[in-house]
Amino acid sequence: MNTGLYETIHRRRDVRAQFTGAPIPDETLNRILTAAHAAPSVGLSQPWDFILVRDPELRQEFHQHVQRERDTFAATLDGAAKERFTRIKIDGVREATLSVVVTYDPQRGGPAVLGRHAIADAGLYSVCLAIQNLWLAATAEQLGVGWVSFYREPFLRDLLGIPATVRPVAWLCLGPVTHLEQTPDLERHGWRQRTPVSSVIHHNRWTME
Repeated sequence: MNTGLYETIHRRRDVRAQFTGAPIPDETLNRILTAAHAAPSVGLSQPWDFILVRDPELRQEFHQHVQRERDTFAATLDGAAKERFTRIKIDGVREATLSVVVTYDPQRGGPAVLGRHAIADAGLYSVCLAIQNLWLAATAEQLGVGWVSFYREPFLRDLLGIPATVRPVAWLCLGPVTHLEQTPDLERHGWRQRTPVSSVIHHNRWTME
């Protein structure tokens, strides 16, 4: 049994506040991106691209957009939920060493992508596998990753000049960190608690407890 793999999986965190901004060696970044590119993909379409965003002006513009979306979400909350949300930092866009935007090109490997004819989203799932590979590789390299989800896809497409046929899937903050929290942020701040694995396992058919 590879205990190191299991340890990396459980040590992985969605990082927000712990980025130091220190540089990432080129060889380390190349290992991480190569691991991401080694992910399985439907029909071996490899439908992902990785945009490395270092420009501080681009990152500041994206950060301002994220904060506007944060305010939009906060306006839907009230009471205890709103109070909990105020304590949660939602991004490390400005603090991280760089950002990696991962995209999905549904035309890659086409027009007939083996294995996608019955499940249109299989290509998107492939991109998510590449993201997970990237995240685990970064964790193994003692780096942190944070997935920023408070944005509108059209805004990000326009900001980075992404073609209309390509979908931006993730803005990932990447870089050295002071530490990785023992407990995920949303659990620490009381937003949600992790459920036991036994509660999501079914045998043969969907069952309701």
